[in-house]
Amino acid sequence: MGAIIVAFAVLVALLAPWISPYDPIATSFMTVRQAPGALHWFGTDELGRDILARMIFGARASLAAGVVSVGIAVIVGVPLGLLAGYFGRWVDAVVSRLADALLSIPFLILAIAMAAFLGASLTNAMIAIGVSAMPRFVRLARAQALTVKAEDYVEGARAIGLTDARIIVRYILPNVLPPIIVQASLTVATAIIAEASLSFLGLGQLPPLPSWGSMLNTAKDFVEQAPWMSIFPGIAIFLTVLGFNLLGDGLRDALDPREQ
Repeated sequence: MGAIIVAFAVLVALLAPWISPYDPIATSFMTVRQAPGALHWFGTDELGRDILARMIFGARASLAAGVVSVGIAVIVGVPLGLLAGYFGRWVDAVVSRLADALLSIPFLILAIAMAAFLGASLTNAMIAIGVSAMPRFVRLARAQALTVKAEDYVEGARAIGLTDARIIVRYILPNVLPPIIVQASLTVATAIIAEASLSFLGLGQLPPLPSWGSMLNTAKDFVEQAPWMSIFPGIAIFLTVLGFNLLGDGLRDALDPREQ
């Protein structure tokens, strides 16, 4: 079920120019805050823009923020965690203290602070979310590396003279990947919520380009007059996050050797 929801969201984002019924940034003051109907299935916003069209194109920003920010966290965090777990000593001390320092700050607070420092844009929001999520992957990769490096086949690789770099890439990394993949899928859901939060605060996707969070930011002023402006983007965020969480749970069961 999670894979179906995620696949549907990805297809909507990829096919947005072809399936969108209207231009997402085209205004029409003749249809301001029009209720859902035959012409506008999800209604229109305060500028007469079609809500469905903006949600379809907004899926691009939300999914891109989730995937790219987690990609940043994985690319930076996993190598640091592997080095800390494999070499130990001062490398482990430096990397672990850095991760602990970042983990001491709540995830969303750190993302907001970094996004505000870098400036309001979707790119800066993705960087802020990626850096904020990085410590999770550092700690996970470190813990897995500590376990794997004590295995007999790693000791055997050292005994035949393989270099540390080859041991990490050939023997440790493949055994660390399954939990990393599961954590990444779960973190995408968190990143989508974080992007929506940053856009809601004006630190993410900038108008007039749509994102689900910025749509909620606009809708908060019209909750009583036009509730559909907030209901449909909220449902989209809920279902997409649910899909990634279900996908992560499924991957965890599929990749767990104890479940085989």
